[in-house]
Amino acid sequence: MNAPDIRPSRTVRAAVAPLLGEPRIAHALTSQLLAGEIVTILDERGDWVQVRGPDDYAGWTHAGYLSAVRGDEASWPWSLGCETGERHNTRDEAGRMRALPLGARFAPEQDVIAGAWVRAADLPSMFPPDRSMIAATAASFFRGASYLWGGVTPWGVDCSGLVQRAARLHGVRLPRDAWQQADATDPVSMDALANHEPSDLLFFSDRDDRRITHVGLALGDGRMVHSALTRGGVAVEHLDADDPYVVRLRAQCVGVHRLRTP
Repeated sequence: MNAPDIRPSRTVRAAVAPLLGEPRIAHALTSQLLAGEIVTILDERGDWVQVRGPDDYAGWTHAGYLSAVRGDEASWPWSLGCETGERHNTRDEAGRMRALPLGARFAPEQDVIAGAWVRAADLPSMFPPDRSMIAATAASFFRGASYLWGGVTPWGVDCSGLVQRAARLHGVRLPRDAWQQADATDPVSMDALANHEPSDLLFFSDRDDRRITHVGLALGDGRMVHSALTRGGVAVEHLDADDPYVVRLRAQCVGVHRLRTP
């Protein structure tokens, strides 16, 4: 009988840690890890480690972004966009105060100096798995975010990162990439102008083979929120608009899917 494959784990200690395609800082960003998340170590090359995140997405990050697992991370508070440190000292245990993006978590002994946060135990009541509320979270918490390939926070986010992280706050887990999100949801339409429910996912392709390259989240009333390079970041579109970009999006729609909520 073979012994179980038990791999070591680490906690992300940086506010945001890059996940890269190769073990070198100059390589392209593929995704991001947030403070308080637990990652599984898959491989190591010097100071670089290949990790698998909570969403099973794998990539390389530097060991400096990680620390030993404490064991109580699941109970840590969630940042809704806050700054932590010591109220009576301008320097925290890491040597500085730090800002934390939406979705990052912090040890309970850290003080919140400014901004909003929620206790882990209160997260399900504040962010229930309600489709209308998921759509509202995406539109409000990510409003004004710039487009960043591989980004998952209001500091910079790509299309699938917006969808994944908004849903995650509400207890709905989705994979990282848009095509994977299509596989994890249920088709309901092929028409971008159909009467979609809030949080329905609209998938698009700008390729000849129609492979999914973009995703947006329906808000209801014919509107969609997404993070698009053409818009410079997060934007709300009226899908019946005559804007040339929206007309092109409608033609590129390859399916509309519904989230599977608990």
